[in-house]
Amino acid sequence: MSEPIKIDIWSDIACPWCYIGKRKFEAGSGLFAEAGDGRGVEVEYHSFELSPDTPVDFEGSEVDFLAGHKGMPAGQVEQMLERVTGIASSVGLDYDFANLKHTNTVKAHELLHYAKAHGTQLELAERLFRAYFVEGRHVGRAEDLSDLAAEVGLDREEALAALESSQYLSDVRTDQQTAAEFGINGVPFFVIDGRYGVSGAQDAQTFAEVLEQVWTERAAVPA
Repeated sequence: MSEPIKIDIWSDIACPWCYIGKRKFEAGSGLFAEAGDGRGVEVEYHSFELSPDTPVDFEGSEVDFLAGHKGMPAGQVEQMLERVTGIASSVGLDYDFANLKHTNTVKAHELLHYAKAHGTQLELAERLFRAYFVEGRHVGRAEDLSDLAAEVGLDREEALAALESSQYLSDVRTDQQTAAEFGINGVPFFVIDGRYGVSGAQDAQTFAEVLEQVWTERAAVPA
């Protein structure tokens, strides 16, 4: 009964709800773990690109991008971002859309696979989200990404070489193909114990209840 519950999370670094969902899931899995008896989770991130056609160096603000991408009036986009910023703040995240550098995220996903191979995927995911949404760092270029990799203890030059050679691009594409097979068309999307799907940045209590349900079902299965 002490084996952790596997959580596969499809997300995109450029997805504001994914970072919010990350915080809510962490809170929910914390509530679940507090019940004891070896309760725990094992998390793995998977690649999903919300806007794969985005240029690496997008010229313009986040408002410009969303107004063009979604065809919404700029004023409506600003109101939407203000609402998201408030929700992010409620889970302890200080979003700064004014300084955000919109970019293509495929290289960030490649780096997450490199980090997974070196046992630091969770640390890197947190670093990339914070760099993008809070610090206004660029997460689309190999050089900038390698700097962030070094900040979580990875070898900068090795990470840079992996990005420049697209060593992990096939792993990104495999994740995306799996998402398509699962019917995932929006993120964040959480696959719990390979059996249950939870879509969106749900409340912490919702995550805790799903995890507890899986744990109870496990206990009911004869060894």
